Amino acid sequence: MSGAHPTRHHARASARRWRSGWAILLIASALLTSGVGGQEAPPPAWAYPVMDPGFQRPPDDGRKHRVPGSASELTQTEINDPFNPPDWYPNEHPPMPPTVAHGRRPDVRACGQCHMPHGLGHPESSGLAGLSADYIEQQMIDYRAGRRKSAVPARAASMIAIAGAATDAEVREAAQYFSRLKAAKWIRVVEAETVPKTFVGAGNMRHATPNGGSEPIGQRIIEIPENSELAELRDSHSSFVAYVPVGAIKRGQALVATGSDGKARCAGCHGPDLKGVGEMPALAGRSPIYLARQLMDFQRGVRNGVYASLMADAVARLNERDIIDITAYLASLAP
Repeated sequence: MSGAHPTRHHARASARRWRSGWAILLIASALLTSGVGGQEAPPPAWAYPVMDPGFQRPPDDGRKHRVPGSASELTQTEINDPFNPPDWYPNEHPPMPPTVAHGRRPDVRACGQCHMPHGLGHPESSGLAGLSADYIEQQMIDYRAGRRKSAVPARAASMIAIAGAATDAEVREAAQYFSRLKAAKWIRVVEAETVPKTFVGAGNMRHATPNGGSEPIGQRIIEIPENSELAELRDSHSSFVAYVPVGAIKRGQALVATGSDGKARCAGCHGPDLKGVGEMPALAGRSPIYLARQLMDFQRGVRNGVYASLMADAVARLNERDIIDITAYLASLAP
């Protein structure tokens, strides 16, 4: 990770200027997340889905699976291999470097397993396509240094382990690959009063229950595959739908554009089109529950890497509905 990066030095200088914002963040986080007797309220399950207790995938019956438009045939065991994840459409992306395609046994899982060969990821992981290589690299440095964690520790455990085991060269190799990919529309945002009943399966991915049924959405975002079977096969053509409360997109647009009572104003750092500026990441078109987790992690002080202090004022006064509205709007945008 050697070499000087002017944008990184600028970000770090900005972070120093914003250091006083940490006091605001810590006070606001305590007010927002404290419960009875000063105990911190648990993070909302809709934003931090964790596999349902006792859930088990059906045993692999040895059957070869295919996905539409691909000539490959793979068993479920092969599909789930963290060191050789499926690449159903190898002609649709540049050649993957070894770190992305296979990782390195025993501790560095292939980046392509969770983030996928096209870099758009799943709701349980981040979309990396089109982010700057320096930004991706810095996140790995933050994981390695213990500065980036999660309000639900299990959600960050694999990334912390991979960052600790990966070499600088492997991190840089993967970061450069994903930075060259183009972000694409991957999530359909639907305002709804009711949503499918769901469960959380392997990999912490939420799915509609096989027997159907619906329930009120309440104050939640419910993000599920358009096709659960293809998502389980890690088909990079199979996208997602995010159900959000009625009116969330319009309310979120107002919060993002002008703020409210000193709350979030996103365009100043992330660009007028919210597609990123320099090392400031793009927000448009990203998974809303992924974005919500990041805002909540900033609030709770478990994500406090190089850029975190820049977020202090932006998140300090947000409540859960604000976060739902903001992330619903951001996800509705074209990337």
